[in-house]
Amino acid sequence: MKKYISLLFAIQLLCLYAFSQVTTTYNVAASKLADTKDVIGKLQKDIPVLLQKADVPGISIALIRHGELVWTGAFGLSNATTEKAVKENTVFEAASLSKVVFAYAVLKLVDEGKLNLDTPLNKYLGNNYDVENDDRINLITARRVLSHTSGFPNWRDNDGTKMLLIHFKPGERFSYSGEGMVYLSKVVEKITGLRFENFMQLYALKPLGMTASSYIWRNRYDSLKAYRHDMLGTLSGRNQPDNALEDTLHDNGNAAASLVTTATDYAKFVIALLNKTGLKKQTWEQMFTPQIQVTDEYPSIAWGLGVGLEMMPGEEFFWHWGDNGDSKAYVSASLKNKNAVVYFADGSNGLSFAKDILDDAIEGNHPAVAYLNYETYNSPSRTFFKSALNKGAAEALKDYRALRAAGGAKINEENMNAIGYMFLRLKRMDDAIAVFEQNTQDFPASWNVWDSLAEAYANKGDKEKSIQYYEKSLQLNSKNNGATEMIKKLKQ
Repeated sequence: MKKYISLLFAIQLLCLYAFSQVTTTYNVAASKLADTKDVIGKLQKDIPVLLQKADVPGISIALIRHGELVWTGAFGLSNATTEKAVKENTVFEAASLSKVVFAYAVLKLVDEGKLNLDTPLNKYLGNNYDVENDDRINLITARRVLSHTSGFPNWRDNDGTKMLLIHFKPGERFSYSGEGMVYLSKVVEKITGLRFENFMQLYALKPLGMTASSYIWRNRYDSLKAYRHDMLGTLSGRNQPDNALEDTLHDNGNAAASLVTTATDYAKFVIALLNKTGLKKQTWEQMFTPQIQVTDEYPSIAWGLGVGLEMMPGEEFFWHWGDNGDSKAYVSASLKNKNAVVYFADGSNGLSFAKDILDDAIEGNHPAVAYLNYETYNSPSRTFFKSALNKGAAEALKDYRALRAAGGAKINEENMNAIGYMFLRLKRMDDAIAVFEQNTQDFPASWNVWDSLAEAYANKGDKEKSIQYYEKSLQLNSKNNGATEMIKKLKQ
C-alpha cells in the first residue's frame, strides 16, 4: 500500500509563458480608480513570477472593486505541450466553485416557494435515494446539504454498489460533502421537472449573463477549454467526457464539480452575490449567516448556505476553493467593501499561491488559506525537490541535512515520500532510493516508508534488498498485504 500525497512542487517549465491581459473600465470614482490601478499593477507583476515558481502553466483571473468588474487577466498557457496561450475566453474547470452557483439557484427555488430549507429532501423525492436502512435520511434537508452538515461523505466508496452511507447524525457537525450536493440536485430535478443543466441555465447562468458557462460539455469547448497539468507542469488530460455531444442525456452535469466557466463569467456571479441580485433580502442574509463552525482550530471560519465564511471583527469574507486534481480555483470576496477576486489555474499547484493572490488583490486576513493547508510554491519540500532535480538527490540531501543541523525545517514523512515517488516516475532510481532512505532514517517506525524503499529497489531490480525492506515493513504492519504479495512475487 502506498500513500500518494499531493505535493506542490515541480520542475521549472522550460517554455516561455505566453502573456496577455484585458482591462475593463467602469465609472469608478477617481480616488478608487487610483487604488485599483495599484492593485492591477501588483497582479500583473506578480502572477507571471508565481506561475513560474509554482510550475503552473496558466491562469485566468478577475478583479472586482466596490462591486464592479474592473479587470481581467489571462496569463501563461492553456496547453504546455502546444504552447497555446490562455486568453480571456479560455474556459476552465470551476471544480467546487460549482457548488456556490448551484446553492444560489437552489435559494431562488426557496424564494419561489417551491423548496423549504428545512423540509426533509426525501419528502420531495418520494424515496430515500441511495440510502438503505437508515432513518437518519429523514433528517437531511436542503439547509443541511448546503451547510455540509448532512452526514454524507465527500464521495461514496467506489465498491461497485450504489449505497450511500450517513456517517453521523445530520446537523451534528461540519463535514464537506459533494454527495450531498448531488442528492440535492436530484431533488431539484424532481421539483422543477428540468434536467439539471437546464435548471442551472434557467435559474442562474442565463439570468446573470454567464453565456460561456455550462455544467455539461459543449462542442465549442473543444477549442476553448484549458487542459490540466500535473505537479511537474506536464500535460495530464482535459476532463472531457468520452464521445461528448451537446445536450446528450449521458452527461447531465454534476452540481458539486462540473461547471466550466471563464473568470469573467464567474465574476458576474460574484458581483450578483455582492449586490444582492436575484434573491430576496431574507434569503440572501441566510446564505451569508453562519450555519455551522467548520473547526475549533479556526473559530473564525464557518459555513453559510453553499459558501464558506471568514468572520473576523470588522471583516467578513465569503470564499470557496476548487480542486479537481490537476485543475484548481479560488474565490474570495469582502461583504463589507465588495472587493473580490476569482482565479482559475490549469495546474496541480494552482492553490500554492492563493495567499499571494489574495494579498495583492483584496488584502485582509484569510484564515481559510491556512485551514486548507495546501503546500506553498516555496515550501521546504519544493525547495529541496528542485535542488535534487538539478544536482541529484545525494548532493541535495547533504545540503538538506546541513540546513536541519542549523535549525532548518524537517520535511515531513508524507512529503518526502512523495518526492521519492516523483523520482520513481522520472525513472531516476538512485535518486528515489536516496530520498526513501532518508525517510527511513527520519521515520524508522513507519511501515510505509520501508514499503516505499522496498518498491524502489524492486524497480531497480535488486530483489534481495527489496525483500529485506518489504519484510521490515511487515514487521511494523502485519496487515500490509501488498508487501506480502510482493515478497511472494520476488521469491518466485
